[in-house]
Amino acid sequence: MCRPTAGWALENAVMKAMRAGKTILLGLMLSVFLLPRVAAAAETMNVVLDQAMLMKLPDKVSTIVVGNPMIADIAIQSGGLVVVTGKGFGSTNLIALDRAGTVLLERSIVVSGPQGRDTVQVYRGVQRETYSCTPNCERRITLGDSADYFATAIGQSDTRNGAASSGGAAAAKAPAR
Repeated sequence: MCRPTAGWALENAVMKAMRAGKTILLGLMLSVFLLPRVAAAAETMNVVLDQAMLMKLPDKVSTIVVGNPMIADIAIQSGGLVVVTGKGFGSTNLIALDRAGTVLLERSIVVSGPQGRDTVQVYRGVQRETYSCTPNCERRITLGDSADYFATAIGQSDTRNGAASSGGAAAAKAPAR
């Protein structure tokens, strides 16, 4: 029968300590690589198409740049607030600078389509129609809808808005009796 010697026990303890050290080192390395990504994820603003979100600006901002205003648009409000509105699908960025050109804030903006139980999309082959169902389903003009559906809905909306702004003068007159 072979009994372990004191040297063997010491060697075993050294090996365990080395494994523990490697595990700690691996954990530290992973945290160094993953923390910047977590911080970057916090710098992304998700906006729904045709909806707005508020964002607080840092002090002393003198210039604001939006990478692609066709994706997201901004309106500056008092008190250092900015209203960010989703205009088109995709991603862009917003940069806030001070008078010296120093970057005070940089944020990614991702605009996605409406999601949830209140929006229904109907596909007829490759043609798409979007409805807002809150609580009754009505046509909703959304980027990506088929051209005929989009043109019909926008035409009806323009006619209605024209009649409303002119006090009904633009609406069709009823025939005389």
